[in-house]
Amino acid sequence: MNRDTICVQGGYTPANGEPRQIPIIQSTTFKYDTSEDMGKLFDLEADGYFYSRLQNPTCDAVARKIAALEGGAAAMLTSSGQAANFLALFNICQCGDHIVSSSTIYGGTFNLISVTMAKMGIEVTFVPPTASEEELDAAFRPNTKAVFGETIANPALTVLDIEKFARAAHAHGVPLIVDNTFPTPVNCRPIEWGADIVTHSTTKYMDGHGAAVGGAIVDSGNFDWMAHADKFPGLTTPDESYHGITYAERFGQGGAFITKATAQLMRDFGCCQSPQSAFLLNLGLESLHVRMARHCENAMAVATFLESHPKVAYVDYCGLASSPYHALAEKYLPNGSCGVVSFGLAGGREAASTFMKSLRLAAIETHVADARTCCLNPASSTHRQMNDEQLKAAGVPAELVRMSCGLEASADLIADIAQALDKV
Repeated sequence: MNRDTICVQGGYTPANGEPRQIPIIQSTTFKYDTSEDMGKLFDLEADGYFYSRLQNPTCDAVARKIAALEGGAAAMLTSSGQAANFLALFNICQCGDHIVSSSTIYGGTFNLISVTMAKMGIEVTFVPPTASEEELDAAFRPNTKAVFGETIANPALTVLDIEKFARAAHAHGVPLIVDNTFPTPVNCRPIEWGADIVTHSTTKYMDGHGAAVGGAIVDSGNFDWMAHADKFPGLTTPDESYHGITYAERFGQGGAFITKATAQLMRDFGCCQSPQSAFLLNLGLESLHVRMARHCENAMAVATFLESHPKVAYVDYCGLASSPYHALAEKYLPNGSCGVVSFGLAGGREAASTFMKSLRLAAIETHVADARTCCLNPASSTHRQMNDEQLKAAGVPAELVRMSCGLEASADLIADIAQALDKV
């Protein structure tokens, strides 16, 4: 099916007389006639459900839709985008391992990898998204287990050269994990460009209405774990915590990664998405293909206006011909990128503060990708845990304003921005 049709009808096909909408299975447990029946589920020898921390029919239907949208083999939902990124990395990394990551990623993910996972004994080398193939190659170590990046970085809006990062990852026998939250599979499918694992904060455009926090992990099914068995013992050797199953042997390339993440990590960490949240997520997915076009249209209009304003020092939006990432956007995002525009005010931090206070239509929120326009100064909020050097490396200097353009009339958004700039 076309992606537009998958948005509306993917993941769930009702049988005769069944509910047309995905039903909310709001139950923690499931009943079976015999212990033997349930035992087959615990042994992963049969399909079914026994406890919603691991799997739930509502969540699985929505995960199937997201897998279909991304062109992946399998998917799972998580409680948040942060949980998705953590589980995706921790599923193949352990104490003593190493990650190569783009430096321009969301501040929360930067902190997750550089601080929290470091406490677990997992090291990281950050490289700029513009790094040459030689610089990328130099970042790898014998214990490197994954490469990570964001298709469009939040909030720096740099565009990842997916093919370049995929080549580097595969040359060293490790998978490329790409957070595809901002463009969504409507505007980019990283798997088609070489990514092996795709993650999402479904809280953003997929939900699209600020209604439910969630995340998703999609496995392409393309990475051959057994070909690199020594690097990934968690997938290629028996898991003694789960009946001695060797995931890559039992479930193959298309099922090993997600099965392990579910049976092992979701079992132990419990960061599952609720059926109610999955239901709300699916409502958002049904209109995703329509909404993304409007978000991109509004963002382009706002970016064009800002670029010509004398009080604006610079505008970061890959749709602009002046953007250093325009060529990559033309390659990976030919139908549009996202609705988020980042820009810096010529007056610095003080000007940014005045601008933010003067907005009337756009709300100050720690959020993006909503139907309603919202605005943020990352240096004083989401990225405040970073020092000045880290802020600069992440592409979020103090004067930077991130505006997430909603679905309102673009003329009204521009009028609000204009009156706020008049106050600066």
